[in-house]
Amino acid sequence: MASMETTSGPAEKMLKAERNRFLVRSWLYVVLVMIFALVVVGGATRLTDSGLSITEWKPIHGVIPPLSGAEWQEEFEKYRQIPEYQQINKGMSLDEFKTIFWWEWAHRFLARGVGFVFALPLAFFWFTGRLESHLKPKLVGLLALGGLQGAVGWWMVASGLVDRVDVSQYRLATHLTIACLIFLVTMVIARGLAPHSGGTSGDSTRKFAGWMIVAVLIQIYLGGLVAGLDAGFTYNTWPLMDGAVVPGGLFVQSPFWINPFENPKTVQFIHRIGAYTVLALALVHVYQAWAAEAGSTHSRRAVVLALLVVAQALVGIITLVMVVPLGWALVHQGMALVVLGFAAAHWRACKGAYPPEHAVMTRS
Repeated sequence: MASMETTSGPAEKMLKAERNRFLVRSWLYVVLVMIFALVVVGGATRLTDSGLSITEWKPIHGVIPPLSGAEWQEEFEKYRQIPEYQQINKGMSLDEFKTIFWWEWAHRFLARGVGFVFALPLAFFWFTGRLESHLKPKLVGLLALGGLQGAVGWWMVASGLVDRVDVSQYRLATHLTIACLIFLVTMVIARGLAPHSGGTSGDSTRKFAGWMIVAVLIQIYLGGLVAGLDAGFTYNTWPLMDGAVVPGGLFVQSPFWINPFENPKTVQFIHRIGAYTVLALALVHVYQAWAAEAGSTHSRRAVVLALLVVAQALVGIITLVMVVPLGWALVHQGMALVVLGFAAAHWRACKGAYPPEHAVMTRS
């Protein structure tokens, strides 16, 4: 009898650990879906010029929208005081204001929702003992990064309330990049909790997969600069730009080093070069992975990643030549997250799943 209890004890612990991993992983996938929706709605908020419609940061009270005609008029009056209204939207009706208000309100509401959907289950899993010890600092770090992102979001909006008619492209790109960083770290943790059937990859494949994440994240930052400057609404031809492979006028602003950040033509050109670079790296990764471990699950994922990059490049070209219609622009932004998320999952899979905590404790 004692021997049966001894043999069943470890098995029961393993089953419990697997169930807990499944629950935590499922929760993180829900968070990923919400972050994806948040980023896409944020893109719509930018493209509809709605981001400055709410001129105050009310983290708690702001969840309640205007509920009466007087409250709507009060919000509209606040908006009428900022430069965007006075220089761009002067004469806007209350109904037109409501349209842009709802976009920004939805974006902020989703952001609050992500915070609650992350924080409350985190507390539940923590206090019921369902979190492995190595996950706790990772998840607390993610929660802190989410709080920072909220502050960065207001820092971004504040840049357009006094001296500008739009937000700073620097702050917008930073806000977008932090959102994507939260998305990719969440994906890495979730994928680390999933069963892995293919074992770990070789060092070269894993390292290249890591550099793919870096390249995609840099390209997203460049896309944020493009969005912040509305640079996609000009030079809407491909493969030539302004009639040339390398257009003139890339460094006309002084000092020259501000052109990659403040000259719309230069910013768009660099974003194009970034796209070509990511595509080239993805293709090299396919060659490298198949040369190192042909037919493995890791080499097959490298092919999928390259196909996703190709699809994203095609969507980007369509978005550009059609002069950034809302639907295609949002597909382009959403596809960027898909590419980033898959790259993150690919890298984590190359490393394999997190070791079972009981095995770590046994080794130590």
